[in-house]
Amino acid sequence: MEIKKIRLGGILLPSNVLMAPLAGYTCYPFRMLAYEMGAGLCFTEMSSANALKYQDKATRRLLFTTAEEPVKAVQLLGGIPAVMEEMACGELLAGFDVIDINMGCPVPNVFKSGEGSALMLDQKRASAIIRGCKKSGKPVTVKCRTGIHENNMFTAEFARMCEASGADMITIHGRSRNMMYDGTPCYKEIAHAKAAVSIPVIANGGIYSAEDAEKMMEHTGADGIMLARYALENPFIFSELTGKNCRGTTLQIILEQIELTSRYYDETFTIAYIRKCFRRG
Repeated sequence: MEIKKIRLGGILLPSNVLMAPLAGYTCYPFRMLAYEMGAGLCFTEMSSANALKYQDKATRRLLFTTAEEPVKAVQLLGGIPAVMEEMACGELLAGFDVIDINMGCPVPNVFKSGEGSALMLDQKRASAIIRGCKKSGKPVTVKCRTGIHENNMFTAEFARMCEASGADMITIHGRSRNMMYDGTPCYKEIAHAKAAVSIPVIANGGIYSAEDAEKMMEHTGADGIMLARYALENPFIFSELTGKNCRGTTLQIILEQIELTSRYYDETFTIAYIRKCFRRG
């Protein structure tokens, strides 16, 4: 696939290979590893705006970053425009460069609460959330799906709404909400969205190799791709795709991850995180 830079407002991303926000995995150490391997942008784990509003300690820990992180991007989950705006513009997120809005999570309890992919059914409210987050003065991106059901996809329509509301980029998981994380991504829906807007469109879903990445780009015409679960199993995929030199062996990288994690997190977190790496490594 063609590797190119992507502009988000005043930020120029070094590559168009992005890392998805993944609950339980995309903590600061993993994001730093992905950046080192060549990722153009990485996001925090999904962070609830309501939880942040009420000073939830566990959620606040998801926001940990340092000055060493190349681009600081947070993913916010929420369904109340006023709360999303308050958090996006507030002190807690002042140190972040990019705000991503989760409009794609298919998990039942999130959907039932009117958050995540449920926002695709209420474009007026989704638009208000984007406009509110834009008041932060930062680039705002949206991650969504192709629709709610396989027989009723409306990706291009939703993408146009996002752009009209001020979104700087949209990432589309090529499956509908009812498909969850299984099934072949709908390349045509992503292609339709790409043709409908002028902002960058990133394709996500079903990418488990460099060949899959190439196929996704060829069939959708997207501006870039977003890796998810496969990058946890093989973080070297960023280096393979971008051509960025990767220093060290797998063992050296794991040892570096242990050192970095233990520097900023307690022993319990470090052990749990590294065990997850070993299981997938």
